[in-house]
Amino acid sequence: MESFFKDGDKNKTQGCKSEDFTQPGSTDTTVQLVISLALGISAFFAFCALRPRWKALYEARKRRVDPVVKLPQLPDTFFGWIPALYRVTEQQLLASAGLDAFVFLAFFKMAIKLFGTMFFFAAVVLEPINLHFIDNDNDGRTSKSYIASVFRIPSSGVVSPWATMEDDSPPDKSFDSDMGYLWSYLVFTYFFSILTMYFMDKETRRVIRVRQDYLGTQMTLTDRTFQLSGIPKDLRTEEKIKELVERLEIGKVESVTLCRNWKDLDDLVDQRSQLLHMLEETWTVYLGQKPAQPILASSSRDRAPEIGVGDEEAGESGPLLTAPGTRQLVERKRPQTRVWYGFLGWQSRVTDALDYYEEKLRRLDEKIHAARKRTYEPADLAFVTMDSIAACQMAIQALIDPRPGQLLTKPAPAPSDVVWRNTYEPRVKRNARGWVITAFVGVLTIVWLIPVAFLASFLSICTIRRFFPGIADSLSRHDVTRALVQTGLPTGVVSLLNVAVPYLYDFLSYYQGRVSRGDVALSSISKVFFFTFFNFFLVFTVFGTASEIFAVVKESFRDLGTIASTMAGKIQNLSVFYLNFIMLQSLGLFPFRLLEFGSVALYPIYRMGAKTPRDYAEMVEPPIFNYALYLPTALLVFILCLVYSVLPGGYLVLLLGLCFFTLGYFTYKYQLLYAMDQPQHATGGAWRIICYRIMLGLFVFQIVMSGVLGLRFAYFEAAAVLPLLIATFWYAYNFRERFEPLTRFISLRSIKRGEDPGGNAIEDEDFGGEGERERERLRRGSTVDEDREKGLRFVNPSLVISLERPWIYEEPPPPEGEDEDGIADYRPGGSNRNGARSSDALGRQQSPADSTASSESLGDTHIWRDNWESNP
Repeated sequence: MESFFKDGDKNKTQGCKSEDFTQPGSTDTTVQLVISLALGISAFFAFCALRPRWKALYEARKRRVDPVVKLPQLPDTFFGWIPALYRVTEQQLLASAGLDAFVFLAFFKMAIKLFGTMFFFAAVVLEPINLHFIDNDNDGRTSKSYIASVFRIPSSGVVSPWATMEDDSPPDKSFDSDMGYLWSYLVFTYFFSILTMYFMDKETRRVIRVRQDYLGTQMTLTDRTFQLSGIPKDLRTEEKIKELVERLEIGKVESVTLCRNWKDLDDLVDQRSQLLHMLEETWTVYLGQKPAQPILASSSRDRAPEIGVGDEEAGESGPLLTAPGTRQLVERKRPQTRVWYGFLGWQSRVTDALDYYEEKLRRLDEKIHAARKRTYEPADLAFVTMDSIAACQMAIQALIDPRPGQLLTKPAPAPSDVVWRNTYEPRVKRNARGWVITAFVGVLTIVWLIPVAFLASFLSICTIRRFFPGIADSLSRHDVTRALVQTGLPTGVVSLLNVAVPYLYDFLSYYQGRVSRGDVALSSISKVFFFTFFNFFLVFTVFGTASEIFAVVKESFRDLGTIASTMAGKIQNLSVFYLNFIMLQSLGLFPFRLLEFGSVALYPIYRMGAKTPRDYAEMVEPPIFNYALYLPTALLVFILCLVYSVLPGGYLVLLLGLCFFTLGYFTYKYQLLYAMDQPQHATGGAWRIICYRIMLGLFVFQIVMSGVLGLRFAYFEAAAVLPLLIATFWYAYNFRERFEPLTRFISLRSIKRGEDPGGNAIEDEDFGGEGERERERLRRGSTVDEDREKGLRFVNPSLVISLERPWIYEEPPPPEGEDEDGIADYRPGGSNRNGARSSDALGRQQSPADSTASSESLGDTHIWRDNWESNP
């Protein structure tokens, strides 16, 4: 891709190469640092100021955690919350946030230790070697600034793998008078690779010990249940499945939930939810009208719903001459709606909206009651609950049927984690959907090359000069404005794409046919990382721009070393770009994540759209912590730190990487414990994804270093990297055989029985030497999963869900059935003052205290709303 323009400074025609499109200059690092610090410090101080005032937002999760967990209350002082957060132990993290949060933060702790060690050796040993030989190579040839000399950036801002030369051609062998320093590259490639595998191996063993002990000590319904798929048609009854499993002589079956084709029932429940929302909005609009005139009327059944919220509070302030037994009512204009009917819905009439929606809701409830009594066609999937965890694990880890694809077992998701619509789809259809969406993601990744390449080329001085030479000359005259265009905009756009794309891939993963939300989360992480790694690493490094992809691929068929040499050269070209990217992510954006800028910015919009009390209650629910939004970017930064660790100036990348994972650890620790919720239950399965992506980063790091040595004509040193590649491949295979099963299953020795209370796999050092008392507290106390699963059972919520009544007053309504006067009615009927028990979405009984908690949540909304309106 060549474009030519008139260079105003040199007054000659110069080519605008692909490297120029995403390549910043030496001054850009300073500008990016100022921008990042300005964004980060302002957001951090805003968070410190707003945190004690908006607790409904910044402590949304803490207010719903079981008091037994004893999660520390953070001080309301400006900086006092930081040391208090630091002192929160990993036991408290496990007890409050669960195993997935522990595994996620364990990755950040491991990265802090690893890059702290690598930074020391890179700064103390490698950097003096690089500076000495770079200074010798750069005499009279290269740039003026230190950053430029470190990354071989010439004063013109155009970078090539051999920017010390007058052109981009590789040097001859006489370029370096001493090639001995390249042995240090080889030595540190081995050292940093082995160091990474050591830290990963050590942390993996710790994660496995904690996971085995955590899951082995709890007694949840999920731990005793396995998922059985591929059930033949002649076995699709609860009795036959129970008989089949018990004949295996592995234990006694407590219950069997055979999934059935509940699609009609699920559709009716979804329709009811939409209709209930419409009815609540209509009531809210009606009661919010200004009364036309007050009237006196007797209490009647038909007019009861017209009593306003404030009428009951009239009390002593009402008219003294009101006759006993009467209520003071107000005259309001009842809302109307247009109903379409007849042939093809061409006829219509206007009717009372309240009566219409109430009658429609009543008829829909009758259909749901009738649908719950029907018998549905059984599916090929069931959830089997055993009498012990050991029996369940034996069923999971064994082959039950000799025929391929039949009676397959795997760990069951938590009841609240099941995607019930996917349970009754045939296994063949689920697999087909999975392959179709996987293929679509692959095609979508290629399609993403177009906007990514466009942004990479458009946001550059070269492209601007081609179309707007006057603007380009004006920008080029000032380093700051040029840096804003050349560096600030590309890194900002890349960061925005990293935020927006996960939502699309999460949507695709949900419709891929996964049975649990935990599997959906893990699948989404894999997809987003593939997008991030392919589009923002390979495209920028190996291919440069989209137009060069086919040329590089074609050349690689002729010479297998083309990709390695191309990657090695352009990795050095883009060193400052990736340095600025990590700088923006760590110093600039982490404080914004802590601030929950999206929730704060969107609150006025949600506030304007909220009408019903249910809308207000949903506004104060803790935001969902989406691992796919955060983990792929962290993995990309991890790989970038590995790749640049040995190269000149690598200590700067490692330093920023250390800042990234340190700030990320505290940011995500706060959000997981206090601010955000994570309903998915993947039992730490993300650790497998983390480890395999780290191994991918090791492969890339070793290939790049081999290419760098090859470009320096150090062919022996380049070839010496091959044994390290083989060793890394062997380690990956060994990890798959030895460690991966322990990240999926529970070992039988880890299961704690009553007669063996001391047989615990966890050691003191797993929790920083906190001692036996902390471990005993973890064992005796219930885990977050046990608390979450109390009263749950494997049943489709549509079969047992309470048919909620309209919620139009501040307090939630009584459950389905009789109202306060003992008369069955589908109208709102008032608040739940009689203390009746209701049921939640999974059929669990809900006490009046739970209703009070819901009312308190609504109160939180008013507090936050008042704070916002007084301090926007």
